[in-house]
Amino acid sequence: MRAGLIATACALALVGCRQGEQAGRVDPAQHSAFYLWAGVDPGANLARAQELYILDGEVRREQPDRFVALHPQVPRLSDKKLWLVVRTQTLDWGPAVQAAIRRDLDRWAAANPRFEGLQIDFDASTARLDGYATFLKQQRAMLPPRYKLSITGLMDWSANADPAALAQLVGTIDEVVVQSYQARATIPGYAAYLDRLARVPVPHKVALVEGGEWVEPPALRRDPLFRGYVVFLLKPGK
Repeated sequence: MRAGLIATACALALVGCRQGEQAGRVDPAQHSAFYLWAGVDPGANLARAQELYILDGEVRREQPDRFVALHPQVPRLSDKKLWLVVRTQTLDWGPAVQAAIRRDLDRWAAANPRFEGLQIDFDASTARLDGYATFLKQQRAMLPPRYKLSITGLMDWSANADPAALAQLVGTIDEVVVQSYQARATIPGYAAYLDRLARVPVPHKVALVEGGEWVEPPALRRDPLFRGYVVFLLKPGK
């Protein structure tokens, strides 16, 4: 009997060690919302996904009147919430860009009954957040009411943004997804920023990078506007 107890204890300790190896890392298998960029195979994550943010195209600084399509096929995922993502380096969108985005929104919505709307992926600096808010109000005015408007945001907004600039987002956007990573790595010191995320006065999620370091700051669960996580999936070996 004693030998059996020792064996059981050793087995439990081994399991604990294996779990410890994975502790503090972002495991897509524990999540149901994902960013899906061009060329990334979601694999088994697609089956468990309840919400997807899919990159449709981008607007480049040197060509502000051209929408570069990166997802030529309209996704057909009737059982999932779906967001069309536009990555942009400039806010100086020309008429051709506006027309292309509106056309794709309508096409995606027609093929997906749970289509949510548009997400704009732009690294708006904290110091210029008021100007970004003005751009977003213009976009909201041009979007049909049936489409929601989401944006990505920097963690620094929570700590250092002017409250008046943050307040301008209320009534304009439906959510902000705060980026906690750069490239393939979690940004050091993320907990200190996210502890103040409740300062952002619109519903917010936190974007995590697959395999990145992560321990949830306790303040998130006490934040009434926190809406969960979105995992940025990576290409294997990249």
